[in-house]
Amino acid sequence: MSPYTLYVFHISYFSGKMQAYLRYKDIPHDTIEPKWGGELLNLIYPNTGLMKVPVVRTPEGQWLADSTPMIDWFEQRHPQGAVIPSDPLQAFFSRLLEDYADEWLWRPALHYRWSYPADAHALSRRFAETFLSEQPMPKAMTAAMLRERQHRIYVAGDGVTPQTRAHVEAVYLNTLDRLQAIFERQPFLLGGRPSLADFGFFASMFRHFSLDPTPSQIMQTRAPAVFEWVARLWNSRHHITTGEWVPPGTLPPGWEPILHDVGEAYLPYLHANAVAWREGRKTFDFSVQGVTYRKLPVVQYRVWCRERLQDHWQAVLAAARGAVEQRLRDAGALEPLLRDGRIASHLHERDTPPLCAPRPVALGDKLYRYLIGTHWHGPRARAGAGE
Repeated sequence: MSPYTLYVFHISYFSGKMQAYLRYKDIPHDTIEPKWGGELLNLIYPNTGLMKVPVVRTPEGQWLADSTPMIDWFEQRHPQGAVIPSDPLQAFFSRLLEDYADEWLWRPALHYRWSYPADAHALSRRFAETFLSEQPMPKAMTAAMLRERQHRIYVAGDGVTPQTRAHVEAVYLNTLDRLQAIFERQPFLLGGRPSLADFGFFASMFRHFSLDPTPSQIMQTRAPAVFEWVARLWNSRHHITTGEWVPPGTLPPGWEPILHDVGEAYLPYLHANAVAWREGRKTFDFSVQGVTYRKLPVVQYRVWCRERLQDHWQAVLAAARGAVEQRLRDAGALEPLLRDGRIASHLHERDTPPLCAPRPVALGDKLYRYLIGTHWHGPRARAGAGE
């Protein structure tokens, strides 16, 4: 069979995650960086409903999107070198940390890239010279327009203000400290080989924090073991990795501070976002760790993330339920995970992620997507979802 085709942008948050995962698993694939007005508009959008990457085309002609369900899909078909533990406690907490890392580190990653001039100029120029190279405007103008757009949507539009900026940056700095303490003792989060949790943190730590000028300098100085782990994971292959995870039914020392972050900040945020979605609001205010974020966008995808975490909790086997519950209670995470029960996202009522359904695309729709793209937090009714 011919290899999979992975479409990426080489400075993309979730593209790096999928590249590292497929490399680690030794899954044959070709990697293509599409152009905005070329493959992205004319090939990827009609087949996935998305004007974004990463997406995968399978040898059978199926299209896959969204890194988390894509990894689940690949794990079923390529079980060698599994990254999701069979132990139910380790599996649940690996999924919890992956979700936390995917979604909670998004804001600081985009803030560092588009708030600091050196970073914004370097990365906008990279966009203009590659992904957007077919734009008819001069490259400098394309880059300037992109800087304004990215800051407006992903920084100012995601609650980063002079009042919240220190807290946004503290999320990154504290995460570096948590991970540094772990990687000083062991090569990967769950022990001697990578797990799903590693790939979750890798999304931001690789293509944003370790490579963008400002956060990279911070990482090299403050958390050199994290900087080393980034390269180690990128260079890892399952067939030559000889280490093992910690014994079943246990988690390594050092996970507790991260789990407390999940319970104190991330799960309450998911709950507040889900309540706002249920009430039909477009924005909501959220107070966390002494800071109040005003007019955060309601993100349908993260309502679905909460549903998935609740599903994983319900799926924990009875024999492990008590140990998982105690860990969650100790971290202050059980109550916010279950608060108000299940709040439906209605995100995937007509599809089964990561599989995408091809559809005809009218010329007007194509023109609209060329100009607007796929909004990162738009409802499914207006745009594709997933990361």
